[in-house]
Amino acid sequence: MEDRIMKKAAAVLMALAFCLALALTQAQAARVGKHAPDFTATDSNGQIHKLSDYAGKYVVLEWTNRGCPYTQKHYSSGNMQNLQHEWTAKGVVWLTVASSAPGEQGYVTAADENAYLKQANAAPTAALLDPNGTLGHLYNAKTTPDMYVINPQGVLIYQGAIDDRPSTDPSDIRGAKNYVSMALSEAMAGKPVSVAAAQPYGCSVKYR
Repeated sequence: MEDRIMKKAAAVLMALAFCLALALTQAQAARVGKHAPDFTATDSNGQIHKLSDYAGKYVVLEWTNRGCPYTQKHYSSGNMQNLQHEWTAKGVVWLTVASSAPGEQGYVTAADENAYLKQANAAPTAALLDPNGTLGHLYNAKTTPDMYVINPQGVLIYQGAIDDRPSTDPSDIRGAKNYVSMALSEAMAGKPVSVAAAQPYGCSVKYR
């Protein structure tokens, strides 16, 4: 009887600790117009990346899940790769983030991710692996894709949908208003970002 009470008490304490950690993470979560929270994450080549390492540069965070038809729309068409090539050539740091938990759609090993990036001719600066969802929760990433743009001062200047066509049809890309390119182009020209946030669309991030 005493042993069962102890186990129940331990379970309650663990649940409370989890809730407290989640609440603290959400309190620190990214907000447009505020400094983006720093993070430490490991990429598919085993390299460590910190947001603070890229001070003075524009940074794009792209949440991804290759099993998601919304993500597939932008990769099968070459749209996402074109954006990666275009903006990294202009000095932007582009980081893809895979926050799917083991056993969930979109979970990848480092070897799998590297093989996919090569096959798809993708060109992110790095592919960050976030199977515990730490980075995803820090930025409150909701969908794949979910896009974030951070300016050289470390301020989040855009968050949300990649464009204004929330469908899985690749033909919708032509003529779509690409919010990521808009934010980068406007900010680099010294103009205010005309659309700083848009409701993200896609599959839900498959957290643990």
